[in-house]
Amino acid sequence: MTKLTLSEAEAILAGTLRRGEQLGKALSVAIVDAGGHLISAKRSDGARALTPSIAIAKAYSAAIMERPTNMLRDWAQSNPGFFAQLSEMAAHPIVATEGGVTIKRNGEILGGLGVSGGTPAEDQQACEEALSELGYDLVFKT
Repeated sequence: MTKLTLSEAEAILAGTLRRGEQLGKALSVAIVDAGGHLISAKRSDGARALTPSIAIAKAYSAAIMERPTNMLRDWAQSNPGFFAQLSEMAAHPIVATEGGVTIKRNGEILGGLGVSGGTPAEDQQACEEALSELGYDLVFKT
């Protein structure tokens, strides 16, 4: 199993924060490993106080659920009781929104990237553009 290194995580963070600057948004960005453990997180100047916690929850969800958080919406809506219980069992809340993308290379799950501070679409855009620029996979099966 390949592990996501700190230098790789920092490159993803830097690319994602650049995307936030281009969007004119103060973002918080978090990177976790495949087990959902925090590798690195940064909060831009001006990012709202709760955004780091939200970014960590998005990154965690994308890593342990092995798919981007926006792909979890239908499941959360169709079975809210189970989804709520799942969140209680986990170390962090499991979120079903945009802005959490699984970090995957050559089909292998390496971790999760979470972004908070923009609109849901902006958070998602920042994730996808940063990961795409660095050559990570963005195709996931439903």
